[in-house]
Amino acid sequence: MKINLMIFVSSIKKEKNTSKVLIKTFESTIRPVQGDILDDPGFHPGFHNGYEVVKVTLNYSTDECLVSLHPLVLEKEDIKIEAYIDRLEEHGWRVVPKEDLKH
Repeated sequence: MKINLMIFVSSIKKEKNTSKVLIKTFESTIRPVQGDILDDPGFHPGFHNGYEVVKVTLNYSTDECLVSLHPLVLEKEDIKIEAYIDRLEEHGWRVVPKEDLKH
């Protein structure tokens, strides 16, 4: 089954309010369920050692699973949001363009 992990990353700093949705896709015979904690090398150890699965949507006709992970909101930014997103991208995550989110 194709597993699509999706995470919302946001910074709420007054000077620069930034948010991105990132997705990582892979094949697996293991399907996450709500409440699971997922780990990934892209997750920065200073913030999380895993993210909780908050929603799972199955599409059996396409053999796909969309997994929504708990959002990450950077409040004090010990690490810049751009650096966090870069780290995710270095480990196979990609930013979802805003126009793709409106569907």
